[in-house]
Amino acid sequence: MSKSLSTFFLVLLLFQANAQENLPKVLVHPDQKYLMTADGKPFFWLADTAWELLHRLDLEETEFYLETRKKQGFNVIQAVALAELDGINDPNAYGEKPFKSLQTWEYNEAYFQHIDQVFKLAAEKGFYIAFLPTWGDKLFKNSWGTGPEIFTPESAYNYGKWIGKRYKDQTNLIWVIGGDRNPRENSEDIYVWNEMARGIKDSGASQLMTFHPQPSSPGGSSNWFHQESWLDFNMHQTGHCPNQPTYQKILHDLSLSPTKPSIDGEPMYEEHPKCFNAKELGYSEAADIRRIMYWNVFAGAAGQSYGCHAVWQMYDLDKTPVNAPLKPWNLSLDLEMANQVKHLKEVILSRNYFDRINDQSLIANSQEDNDEFVVASRGNQGEYAMFYFPTGKETALDLSNLQGEKFEGNWFDPRTGVSFGSVILEGKKNIVTPPSQGRGNDWVLILDSIN
Repeated sequence: MSKSLSTFFLVLLLFQANAQENLPKVLVHPDQKYLMTADGKPFFWLADTAWELLHRLDLEETEFYLETRKKQGFNVIQAVALAELDGINDPNAYGEKPFKSLQTWEYNEAYFQHIDQVFKLAAEKGFYIAFLPTWGDKLFKNSWGTGPEIFTPESAYNYGKWIGKRYKDQTNLIWVIGGDRNPRENSEDIYVWNEMARGIKDSGASQLMTFHPQPSSPGGSSNWFHQESWLDFNMHQTGHCPNQPTYQKILHDLSLSPTKPSIDGEPMYEEHPKCFNAKELGYSEAADIRRIMYWNVFAGAAGQSYGCHAVWQMYDLDKTPVNAPLKPWNLSLDLEMANQVKHLKEVILSRNYFDRINDQSLIANSQEDNDEFVVASRGNQGEYAMFYFPTGKETALDLSNLQGEKFEGNWFDPRTGVSFGSVILEGKKNIVTPPSQGRGNDWVLILDSIN
């Protein structure tokens, strides 16, 4: 091979590597309800909760983790720089702590170089990092957390500006302020978080930004920060108990002005003790998690986060367990819901994405906020509709907001991602019965107007 040809292939390989590393930035769509990439394509947020990734795994373990999640269809990883599990004093997998001196706020370059490498590896595999500069216990510990409490308005601003400058050119980054703590009444907490966000913005960073709260009502981040210019989309934590009408939080956010996208950034984790009470209630089940996720997205969420209880904490046998994980993180990557959540993205992206709206008037039955609540979504022009039936119950439909008088559809199985059956409905009033009924027999009906 000639020298010039060798040089050509080397340049080509470098170009391809750079193209992989520089993923298009994620932006808010002009209609303000959903996300898109900078090249105008739909971006359906499908995240895994890996809070301790940057703290506990080395690069080899990180590559194994990312490769597994890539095969399962995820596109966002939620991770924290100053991590929850004693992330200030407990070193990372290479023995490095984030600070050389906390008294003088002297950062440890080696610690953050590891984070740099994870960002690079994630980009190569097509992942965005939903990046928390710190966990909330570094602002206040509340009833749990090891802290230490290091943030004042001044230090929050300075840290935000420092870390913002470091990662301002990272296109596969989405900023997440907060970290499992809600601002306390009669405190300066809101001011501290605003200062951290201001510091990031003043650094020149222009990536999207949100806030990760604890469970709260009526919204999540919107309760405190909806009017802040730095908050580009809202985030919830809907908690670790089943039987919560999580769709109400999404609907609440989307009713606010100005309109901003909304995402459940922490639903009930897979293999998590229900309501933190494994002895009496057992562990979460895929049917509960699917219901939460489909409810949220069909209500209008811009995507959905997933989490596994062992994986968020990167639990291993040499680690102190938090709330009784069942097995180590690497043995917990291949759980049922981790392999099923990609089907939610598939069904949503099968139709025109940006004009999708929630429309509960399509359900003719009166409904209670229980496990059987059927949620409906349709195209803005009425050209299609999707219905999610958590328990497969017979349901009356009112198709008045859809085009035409005849509709063709099929059943979509959230467990397998398989569509089957031919459903023909005529007229605006119909009663449908999903293929099977009962707990765990959830179904999606997709209808398209054909006249």
